[in-house]
Amino acid sequence: MNTEQLKALVIEALEDMKARDIKVLDIIETNSFTDCMIICSGGSNRQVKAIAGEVVLRAKKADYPPLGIEGESTSEWVLVDLGDVIVHVMQQATREFYQLEKLWDPELADV
Repeated sequence: MNTEQLKALVIEALEDMKARDIKVLDIIETNSFTDCMIICSGGSNRQVKAIAGEVVLRAKKADYPPLGIEGESTSEWVLVDLGDVIVHVMQQATREFYQLEKLWDPELADV
C-alpha cells in the first residue's frame, strides 16, 4: 500500500466516524520520519478512542498494522503511527492547546 492509498484509508475511516476538522499535512520535505500527518478532533474521550480504534481496525484489515498507538488510556489525544502516515485524534481543547498545525505547517506559523 502506498502513502496515497494509506491516506485515503485513514480519511475514509475518520469521515465515517464523524471526526471533525480533518487536516492533512504533507510534511515529507521537513522531516525524515514520516510523509504525512493527519490531525482531527473528536467531541469526547469516548469518540476520540472510537475514531482511533476504527483507523487501527481498517489499517489492520488492509494488512498495514500500526507501528504504535499512544494515548488510549485517557483518550484526550491518541496517536496512531502507521509509518508513512501519523494520525493524531484529539479532543478540541487539547488540539487548541498544542496547535500541531502551526508547528508542522510553515504557512500557518504566522497566523
